[in-house]
Amino acid sequence: MKRTTPLRAAIAALLLTVGLGAAQAGAAGAAPLPERSAAPSASAGLLDAMSRDLGLTAAEAEERLSAEKAAVAVEKAARQSVGAAYGGSWFDAASGRLVVAVTDRAEEAEVRALGADTRLVRHSAAALDRAKARLDTLRAPAGVAGWHVDPRTNSVVVDVVRSERQNPAVRSFVDRARAGGPVTVAETEQAPRTYAAGTVGGDPYYTGNVRCSIGFSVYGGFVTAGHCGRAGAAVRGWDGSAMGTFQGSSFPGDDYAYVSIHSGWWTVPVVLGWGTIPDQLVRGSAEAPVGSSICRSGSTTHWRCGTVLAKNETVNYSQGAVYQMTKTSVCAEGGDSGGSFLSGDQAQGVTSGGWGNCSSGGETWFQPINEILGRYGLRLHTA
Repeated sequence: MKRTTPLRAAIAALLLTVGLGAAQAGAAGAAPLPERSAAPSASAGLLDAMSRDLGLTAAEAEERLSAEKAAVAVEKAARQSVGAAYGGSWFDAASGRLVVAVTDRAEEAEVRALGADTRLVRHSAAALDRAKARLDTLRAPAGVAGWHVDPRTNSVVVDVVRSERQNPAVRSFVDRARAGGPVTVAETEQAPRTYAAGTVGGDPYYTGNVRCSIGFSVYGGFVTAGHCGRAGAAVRGWDGSAMGTFQGSSFPGDDYAYVSIHSGWWTVPVVLGWGTIPDQLVRGSAEAPVGSSICRSGSTTHWRCGTVLAKNETVNYSQGAVYQMTKTSVCAEGGDSGGSFLSGDQAQGVTSGGWGNCSSGGETWFQPINEILGRYGLRLHTA
């Protein structure tokens, strides 16, 4: 017998309020979009940034934010409902709906009743995670940029640098990867790199001769990227005065750190908008699905937006592999390392590295925030 829970009832109500049609049981296109309310659901600056970076009108940006908020709740309920048959999920921007992959056709009706579309696949999310974990035990050559589980292709995608595709070491790695499970090979233009930078006056914090960006305030300090400093390193603020100390740091393997702050400094649940948008309040850390819009704040390129491309990706930096990263289409440049990734008012993670820049475009990875909070026993400062 299928389960009916208070969570499911609440999700159905939420979906109806944002016009996604929770009662629609078919897997065909999106339900009609709601009428735009008189009061916007997001600041004009945020809507402008999404228009600039995602090619949306202000109305389309508002509708997408509402749909993505509903998709977060649906994803949680769908995962609980289908259990071992869960094959992953992603937000489909074209339809404004969450798509949930399942390995058992009998689970499709339940997922559709929650307000999502479905796709029948061969491999479960757990099986794909196991295949990726086997790849994580391999040593990758420089021509392999990284690898991640992709629910849309129902495989583990290995990204190789286009110019290195025929390199014998790269081909050997791909062959070993394919022997361990369902693998798809994709090409990327450049290898990833971290986004630390040399000292430049007037930016948020420095350690040694490195400039990085504050991620999110936690009670007692802030979180940032691990490659910006080691445990025990002193931190200077934007004005050059003593600010705090790295209490914990991990890189490579992970890319996160916790900085405690001295008296005279304080924490606030705010991410800088850099004049592009109003400063943003942080209200939680609910994880956005693949396909969701996402924005980033950093001390070099300030406020930039894009979409979530993949989760649980292993990124092969020159310093070593970093695991369980999230890939985005947001651009970044040197000095943006450690900065904040937000989806709506929900903290997502801290900027790690990527390739490209904000003139020609590129991709950027972040370390998910909830892992950092759990690792150091921290509490996010929220509004």
